[in-house]
Amino acid sequence: MTPTFLLDTVVGPAPSLNLVDDIAGLLHYQFMRNAFEAGTIVAIVAGVIGYFVVLRGLSFAGHAVSHIGYAGATGAVLIGVAPLGGLLTFTVGAAMAMGFLGKRLWGRDVAIGIVMAFSLGLGQLFVTLYKGSGSTSQSNAILFGEVLGISRGDIVITLGISSVTLLLIGIFYRQLLFASLAAEVAEARGVRVQELGVVFLGITGLAVAQSVQVTGVLLIFALLVAPAAIAQRISTRPPYAIAISVVIAVLFTWTALTLAYYYGYPVSFFLTAIAFVAYLVTRAAGSTPAWMTRLRGRA
Repeated sequence: MTPTFLLDTVVGPAPSLNLVDDIAGLLHYQFMRNAFEAGTIVAIVAGVIGYFVVLRGLSFAGHAVSHIGYAGATGAVLIGVAPLGGLLTFTVGAAMAMGFLGKRLWGRDVAIGIVMAFSLGLGQLFVTLYKGSGSTSQSNAILFGEVLGISRGDIVITLGISSVTLLLIGIFYRQLLFASLAAEVAEARGVRVQELGVVFLGITGLAVAQSVQVTGVLLIFALLVAPAAIAQRISTRPPYAIAISVVIAVLFTWTALTLAYYYGYPVSFFLTAIAFVAYLVTRAAGSTPAWMTRLRGRA
């Protein structure tokens, strides 16, 4: 059976009991290979960035950046330019603006929430004003991703942005970790904590922008937060926790793509459902289960 697919949805053959044949069939089609490659790239970046997002308590800010990116992407479509350009401009710009405001923004959670809601409304206005064909499907692709329709050129762009993102994290890793764990001590020792916060939020904006075709701007939260939150319960050592976060994010993505291929429901649904259930299981396991204690001892 030759699979057919629409936005974020594929209708493929039923799985068999032969795992080797199932994997071969899954990877036989170019669009699935593209999806796995792009999904893996995005998951690696989300796992790394997500560790610092959770560690620094910036989950809500990261979520807000993704909403703001929607307005940028739809605005770009309205004026006839590539959505990625508007997405990059809005996500990176908004993220760095939040970094500059820092603690001086009184009631920042309320303010960010209002800006987030306004950005979604603005994005919908841009979609309504756009008179081209397929405006609704393009809006859905920006919101929820279109990983099953991704091209080789899209993968190259995603890889390029991801490489820059990871390179910047590598450059600022030690200072960022120091400032995240002990901001006052880091500042006393000459680390420019606020400037570093601005840089990190800008990097987060890049991470959100490069993920849009896989998760969409609304669902990057699942890959950005859940794997890192689980990983930090498994290991207290940053390098190990980051590695675990990356592995979990990749497994989430691969599992979601596989389930979407065989059962015909959106990748975005499976991805968010897996992340949600995994986080609930981790929370339900208690503060520090015995197996986690043993694993922490090794890690």
